[in-house]
Amino acid sequence: MSLSNWIFLIIFIIAITFFAWSFRKRFRLLALGKAENRSGSVLKRCWNVVMYPFLQRCAINPAYRFGINHAILFWCFMVLLISNAEFLLKGIFSAIDFARLPNGAYFTLSLIFDIVSILALLAVILAVVRRLFFAPRYLPARSKDAFVILSMIAALMLAFFFMNGAEIGQGIERASTYMPISGFFASAFMNGASKTTLEILAAIFWWIHAIVLLSFLNYLPYSKHMHILTSIPNVYLRNLDGVSLQPREEFKKGNAYGVGQVNQFTSKNLMDSYSCTECGRCSDMCPANATQKHLNPRVVIHDIKVNLLKNGPDLVAGKQATLPLIGGKKEGSIEEEVLWDCTTCGACTAVCPVFIEQYPRILDIRRHLVQMESRFPEELLNFFENMESRSNPWGIAPTDRAKWTTTVQTKPFEINETEYLFYVGCFGSFDARSKQITLANARIFNAAGISWGILGKDELCCGDSLRRLGNEFIFDTMAQKNVKMFKDKGVKKIITQCPHCYTTLKNDYRQYGLEVEVIHHTELIDQLIKSGKLKIDGKVDLGKVVFHDACYLGRYNQIYDAPRKTVALATGKSPVEMERNHERSFCCGAGGGRMWLEEKVGKGINIERVEQALTKEPQTICVSCPYCMTMFEDGLKTKKMEDKVQVLDVAEIVNRAMKQS
Repeated sequence: MSLSNWIFLIIFIIAITFFAWSFRKRFRLLALGKAENRSGSVLKRCWNVVMYPFLQRCAINPAYRFGINHAILFWCFMVLLISNAEFLLKGIFSAIDFARLPNGAYFTLSLIFDIVSILALLAVILAVVRRLFFAPRYLPARSKDAFVILSMIAALMLAFFFMNGAEIGQGIERASTYMPISGFFASAFMNGASKTTLEILAAIFWWIHAIVLLSFLNYLPYSKHMHILTSIPNVYLRNLDGVSLQPREEFKKGNAYGVGQVNQFTSKNLMDSYSCTECGRCSDMCPANATQKHLNPRVVIHDIKVNLLKNGPDLVAGKQATLPLIGGKKEGSIEEEVLWDCTTCGACTAVCPVFIEQYPRILDIRRHLVQMESRFPEELLNFFENMESRSNPWGIAPTDRAKWTTTVQTKPFEINETEYLFYVGCFGSFDARSKQITLANARIFNAAGISWGILGKDELCCGDSLRRLGNEFIFDTMAQKNVKMFKDKGVKKIITQCPHCYTTLKNDYRQYGLEVEVIHHTELIDQLIKSGKLKIDGKVDLGKVVFHDACYLGRYNQIYDAPRKTVALATGKSPVEMERNHERSFCCGAGGGRMWLEEKVGKGINIERVEQALTKEPQTICVSCPYCMTMFEDGLKTKKMEDKVQVLDVAEIVNRAMKQS
């Protein structure tokens, strides 16, 4: 080994040692989090890792076309790992050199590395130009961290070209004709230089490449680009169920509920914060952020990371946390107003390229505020009391639940006799407008001749809003009562007309041992039409119909086609799509318990969605959720368009078509 080899070996050992120390310092903090079962299909998890990080399905999204630039940079990075590994080993052991390979292999590698390096440099230039001049509003464009990383990558590529160019100029690079970019650098910048000058330049750029490469490695644990180290395990540990359920709580004396400080999150939750690329896609999709509320899901995850890095060392040492997770004004502390802005629409989790679970962390903290500190918006006090005492949001007598049945034939659910339980829900039972949807469904079921019944005054609320608002105690009590009643009555199939009831009974109640078939009314109607049990004529004239996807039906449960097909069969034409539809749909603003809270900051989410619908100049807006019905009708009144545009549920449209048959 030469002197330069020994010098580089010493630098290399120091750099790797510091990286290992930094890595351990950062990643030991994840052990502060609680354990969480993220088992499941190993094969499926490995396939996710192949598809998302390595094939870059995570970055390539039609709605975010610049993601292809990230994909190019990633693939270039993967190829150049081979080149840089050889570079580092050669710096220690001169005998390790691709130049020792046969000409065919060496020339091929030289061409690949040259082309890939220029692609990486161009991708960096595009990223810099975008951040400086064409940055979307959701991207923290002029981040110093981003520019440091981009500068390092650019420096690596330029050092590579100048280093090889100097060797080509000396005439010692036998693959020179297979290195067009390096050859260009040689002719453009080193033409006419003496051999001694070229030798010095080759050495200088070799050391620049070496120092920048090792610096890049050691900068990673201290930057947002730590996601390079954590995104692959984070994707592997992603939630495979599609719906991010809150864990059940065990109510015992002395237990703590929710998350009040950072070490009460799970280790996977903390890894989420390390994995955030700060791309801003969650911010772009968030309806609260789009309407100038306090909430920005990207910042929530960032604050969790900052809080962990600040408090982690003290917590590891058994000391108290110094930076509060909730209510502080500094970076790393989440303001309470932020926590109540979330509609739990799931748009943030659906669009995140590395499967970070943003809104569930907000719900974790809501649980702490509600159950441990009784801190929540004042409007929720009556809501919680009404739910606990009378199992509905308004505190209406349970005997009124079946008043809607006076104008339509119904039967009570009978054990071993009735096939379907029609779980009407609070809105369908008590809200005047939603009762019309309930009646439409009842008439459809009767016309199709299916066996169905109701619980009437015995029906309880499913507890959806309670759980999303953080009042797990009342939800838990309600869920246990419902599950016991369903089992005692032998319920096997449940029809719901509210997507919030649907997802709660289908998904959340599985934690309580309920294994029944839950079907949304749009799915059932679609099946009834296909089977020929329900006859419609397709002649309902509603003008131009625009369809709105309910978050809890679409993103939560992937039900997109059934309501659209049904509307098309009832009207004779497919509904018009809004600009944001399917998995990119924009929330009505009522989910996550927001139905019971006033919007005091920014623009109304429902107003924004109504305006999006009105750009299509519809005569009818079609919905499949009573919450959406309320929010759209209120929005149309605010815009003074209620006389020009009507809002109808899928069931109401089908009921009209059925009447004309």
